[in-house]
Amino acid sequence: MLFNLFNKNTLKSPVDVSFLKSDMHSHLIPGIDDGVKTIEESVSLIRKLQELGYTKVITTPHIMSDFYKNTPEIITDGLNKLKEVLSKENISIQIEAAAEYLIDDGFINHFNKNQLLTFGDKYLLVEMSYYNMYKNFFQLLFELNVDGYKVILAHPERYAYLHNNMETYQEIKSRGLYFQLNTISLSGYYSEKVKKVAESLIDMELYDFAGTDLHNDVYFMNFKKALYSKHFLKLAESGKLKNHLL
Repeated sequence: MLFNLFNKNTLKSPVDVSFLKSDMHSHLIPGIDDGVKTIEESVSLIRKLQELGYTKVITTPHIMSDFYKNTPEIITDGLNKLKEVLSKENISIQIEAAAEYLIDDGFINHFNKNQLLTFGDKYLLVEMSYYNMYKNFFQLLFELNVDGYKVILAHPERYAYLHNNMETYQEIKSRGLYFQLNTISLSGYYSEKVKKVAESLIDMELYDFAGTDLHNDVYFMNFKKALYSKHFLKLAESGKLKNHLL
């Protein structure tokens, strides 16, 4: 059993995620980042998402100047190959690709060259370093907003340097950022502290999107575990999530 169903913080049955319609954060193009390694693994995870009720997957490979130097061409090529296999497997789910950008000096170059991959209504998925906030983050965010980008901060609950001052989240959010929950954070997969921060951000009504951040089967197992969380039910019932608009 995924959860101790007698735990006061868990549900007796999982939250139905079909209302989301779209998942907007995953790593399902094989071999180009720390996500799936094989096309078979990718197909298996996408099939599982479809079985849960998702009708659209926007997969978002990492782009990091020091580690994953993906380009729009690399990502598009991988997406097209994945689409071909999904078609052969008769998996009729809509799939697109954008990217999850680490805010670093390399990101500035992509921005200046107008090479950013977006989805929906010019949504842009970014993540921060796990060690500190980018020195000119607020100025960069202002410039992105001026250019019409709708910036989504991936998994804000995971940045430990923000944990000791929850008001900082309010300040960041007030700068025009959207927040995206890694749903598996509610399973305790990352740590108990990350789980508690995610629950607090749900209580503060700060999340706009929920993503799977799927990398592999271990992630999927913990994602399903998180669906028994009472806090995820609270988020689902809040009417705040915008996944279905993508």
